[in-house]
Amino acid sequence: MTGNARWHNPIPVSDLAMELLDPVLRRRGGLSMDLVQSWAEVVGERLAGSTRPQKIAWPRRRHEDDPFEPATLIIACEGAAALHVQHETSEIIARVNAFMGFTAIGRVKIVQKPVGTGNPVRRAPLPPVSEAEQGRLQRLTEGIEDEGLRASLERLGATVLAKRKQRPLADS
Repeated sequence: MTGNARWHNPIPVSDLAMELLDPVLRRRGGLSMDLVQSWAEVVGERLAGSTRPQKIAWPRRRHEDDPFEPATLIIACEGAAALHVQHETSEIIARVNAFMGFTAIGRVKIVQKPVGTGNPVRRAPLPPVSEAEQGRLQRLTEGIEDEGLRASLERLGATVLAKRKQRPLADS
């Protein structure tokens, strides 16, 4: 190794794969890897095991001056999950739109097909955050009036802190 060689921090293979697959998924199905990877958080664990987002069908615009119209989210479902998705359609639309940050989805289309991916992947539990870190998170979010939002932000902060503990940065 030469004296001018530099060591770089390792990059997870999933990040490299996402950079490659995200443009392909967007072209083919209008999906982003973020939505596919976060599907369990968007729809909940109960539905995530038997559903998956398959495609986002954007309406064709005849002219560039035509007004924006929300797309149709096509969800692949197994058996009885289709009934649950049908009953929770408005909640799923609201959650996907919140995830995407704008009113992207206007309706849901259900396609019944096998979804199972085999054995679910179990992640190792994250290390707990210290009381000091938890207190700091609470102080950072104390000005937020909505209790649900405040709790969600505290959980997000705790997850970020725990993941930093789990995978320390390499020396540069």
